[in-house]
Order: sequence, then C-alpha cells, then structure tokens
Amino acid sequence: MKNKILKNSIITFMLLFTIAGFSQGNSANILLDAFYSKIKNQKNPQIVDARGSDEFALNHIEGAVNFNLKSEDYEKHVAALNPSQPVFIYSIAAYRSGLLSTDLAKRGFKEVYILEGGIASWIGGGKPFYSNLKSKLSIAEYKKILADNQYVLVDIGSKYCATCKTVKPILEDLRSQYGEKLKIIEIELEESPQVIADLKTVKVFPTLILYQNGKIIFKKDGLGNLKSDVDVALASK
Repeated sequence: MKNKILKNSIITFMLLFTIAGFSQGNSANILLDAFYSKIKNQKNPQIVDARGSDEFALNHIEGAVNFNLKSEDYEKHVAALNPSQPVFIYSIAAYRSGLLSTDLAKRGFKEVYILEGGIASWIGGGKPFYSNLKSKLSIAEYKKILADNQYVLVDIGSKYCATCKTVKPILEDLRSQYGEKLKIIEIELEESPQVIADLKTVKVFPTLILYQNGKIIFKKDGLGNLKSDVDVALASK
C-alpha cells in the first residue's frame, strides 16, 4: 500500500512539474548539427551570444546579438525578441547561456535552444563565424609542428574559459617533467580561431590532444586526468 501511495505521489509530482515546465516555455541543450539545422530553417533566426561584449567583439556567430542577464540594457534586448519564435543561445560553456535560457523560458518564450559546447563547438565544427583578427597560428604551421616533433600535446581553449585556466599549471608540470621530449602548444580562440575551425574536431573548451608522429594517441573533451593520461601514454612508448 505504501509503495502504491509513493508511486502515485511521484507520478503526480512529475505531472505537475511537466505542466509547470510547459507553461513557462521550453528550453533545451542541443548538439551542433541540430542547432545549426534549426538556425538554417529560420528566415530571420534569433541568435544570442550570451558572452561578454569584449568576447563578442573578437569573434561570434554571424547575425548574433550580444547580451546576457548582466547587460545594462537587458530588458530592451529581450523586448526586441519574438517569444513565439525560436531563440538560439550560446556562450563559452553553459553557465551564462543557461541563466539566460531559464529567464526567457520563464517569460513564456516558446522555444529556447542552447548550443552544447558553446562557441567552441560552433567554430570547432567548422561553421561560419565572424572574427576581427587573423589567426596567429595557421593549419599549415600546426601540421609542421606535428611533423617536426615525435610527441606533441595540444591545448585548445580560451582565456575566458574558467576550466581552461586550470590546465595551465598542469602543462607547466609536464614541461618540467618531459622537457624537449614533449612539445606543448597552446591554442586560444582569441588568437587563432581559424586553426580551431580548420581542425573540425573541437567540441568543447578545453580540448587536449596528444600526438605521436602526427597520429592521435588520445583526444580529451575537457580536462579529465590529463597529467596521469600523458604519463601513461608516454611511459608505454
């Protein structure tokens, strides 16, 4: 009897939760291909870059407008959106875009989509983007580094990415430990966006790739246990 009551209570709660969710609008994190496809199906897509204005000035999805919950003219930007049409949001990761998405859903926006992986996924997937600078590193130079060194560890990220900052001291430890045996290169979105786009393999920041003689030993979407993984990979060679 108790189990039946508990089961009915759970079902009732889930029903109420679902109704509340639909009454406030729909919000979902989706992968790049679905995000891109939905944008292409819109005549005038509503794309919002939820990063800071300094980040937006360096690079962004073409056609995007820039604001987030901390913007001084936030209400003005929201008022300019059509709540009956889809809104497409991205940032570096999910934090700022998630906060914005939640607020828009509460305001009754019909469909709100967050790009999984943010700007890293978009540019890393080779989709068109605006940039006001020329890449510091080219894909040709990247390939030459791989050809000239037996072991290469590549750190791909952004100076605005909090997790990316935690990678830096680990890279310094690896440099001290392996010296010339391990070539380490750091590629930031703010300096070399085109090489990130040309690789067409980045889905999130940070992305770590270890090469041996130009071949990938491992690729990590996110930090994980980088030091241990490099130690294991090089110890077995």
